[in-house]
This record gives sequence, C-alpha cells and structure tokens, in this order.
Amino acid sequence: MKRLIPVVALGMLTLAGCANTAPYGGDVYRGSQAQTGQSVAYGTITALRQVQIQADSPQGNVIGTLGGGVIGGLLGNQVGGGSGRQLATAAGAIGGAMAGSRTEDAVNRTRAWEMEVRRDNGESVVVVQRADRDFQVGQRVRLIGSGASMSVAPY
Repeated sequence: MKRLIPVVALGMLTLAGCANTAPYGGDVYRGSQAQTGQSVAYGTITALRQVQIQADSPQGNVIGTLGGGVIGGLLGNQVGGGSGRQLATAAGAIGGAMAGSRTEDAVNRTRAWEMEVRRDNGESVVVVQRADRDFQVGQRVRLIGSGASMSVAPY
C-alpha cells in the first residue's frame, strides 16, 4: 500500500492539469472558425499589460479536489493509531482537497497579454490572448475576427 501512494499522487496531480489553454493564443483557431470569412482591421498597440487567463476546468476542479483529498487521506492514515489515526485521516483529506483544488487552479492558469489597439479608424479595442509571442507598444498589428472571436497578429 505504501508503494502505491506515490503512484496515485503523481497520477492525480498529472490529471489536475487537464484544461486546454492552447485556444487562448493568436495562432490557434477553433474548428468552427476554419473556412469562414474573418474581418481584418489594422491598428497600433497603444497599451500592453501582462495578465493571466484562468482556464475553465471542464470538471470544475473536481479532479484536483478529489485527488488531493484521496492523497491527503492516505497520508493522514499513516499517522498515529485508533481515534488519532481517524482524526489525522480526516484532517489529511480536508487539507489535501484544499491543496488539490488550489493546485488545479494554478495549473489551469496561463500568461496572457491585454492589448489595447487603436484601429486606423480611431476606435480602440482591447483584446486578451495568450502570451505566445512578444508584442510592444507602438507595434502595428492586424485585428482578425470580431466580437468574442478576435485575435491580434503582427502586421
């Protein structure tokens, strides 16, 4: 049983990072965007700020919470005996669940740019996308798409 604990811990922590953060980049298109017309506007980056995107976990942090709880409970069960062991198991499960949930949140976070772009027509727009390339204030860019489906690409 004691040899199984590290294997279970590693497996649960690996599964905690299941959210896919790739779609938040400017070089990734959803399948529904393929073979569709996209509007293009040109502009200049006027403000740039590093932010983070918190990816939505498809399971709602269930994997991290349950995995952490199981691991914490197993570790707590190794301590003491009798009612002390039961208390340690319960405390380990609660602490592990909290740590697992926080770990899953951290793993599902990705670095991103918040870019304010002044279009050539004078209007400004803010786009947030994964920081998969370097941008600079004053850089000319293309704005591809519209509304909730817009990305920024170098010009």
